[in-house]
Amino acid sequence: MPVYDWVASLWRTFVPYAVSWAVVQAARVGVELDNATVTSALTAAAGTAYYGAVRFAEQRLGSHWGWLLGLARPPSYERPAKA
Repeated sequence: MPVYDWVASLWRTFVPYAVSWAVVQAARVGVELDNATVTSALTAAAGTAYYGAVRFAEQRLGSHWGWLLGLARPPSYERPAKA
C-alpha cells in the first residue's frame, strides 16, 4: 500500500473523532472543559495513535500485527479505472 493510502486510512479514522469533538465544543461555547470532555479528546487521540502504530507495524513487520485491529488482513482499496 502506498504511503498516501496508509496516511489516508489513518486520516479517515481520525476525522470522525475530530469532527464529533468539535461539535461538542461548539455546543459548549463559553463553558470551561470538564473532565469528561478532556477524557473524550484524549480517548480519540489515543485511539488514533494506536491505530496508526498498529497499521505501521502491519505494513513494516508483517500482516499478523493486524490482529491487534481485529483482523489480520488490512482493507484493500482499489483505484477506479481511468476514463
